[in-house]
Amino acid sequence: MAGGNAVRSRDRRTERTGPVLFYRQVVAELRKVVWPTQQQLVTYFFVVMVFVVFMMALVSGLDLAIGRAVFRVFAGGSSS
Repeated sequence: MAGGNAVRSRDRRTERTGPVLFYRQVVAELRKVVWPTQQQLVTYFFVVMVFVVFMMALVSGLDLAIGRAVFRVFAGGSSS
């Protein structure tokens, strides 16, 4: 009996949605979205920018530190 469900599930996947129905469904879903206000958008933008700059500084610092440590190990400790 479980095989019957698998066949029906397979049949559903082969069903295609036309472009007009797809477009209507997309528009219907976008109407449900709660869009941010301009002030929220500006706030989110700055929060994301601060986070990205912080992560760039963190990764750059770790890259520099690990690079120097590896150089010291393989160069025999004599760096100029």
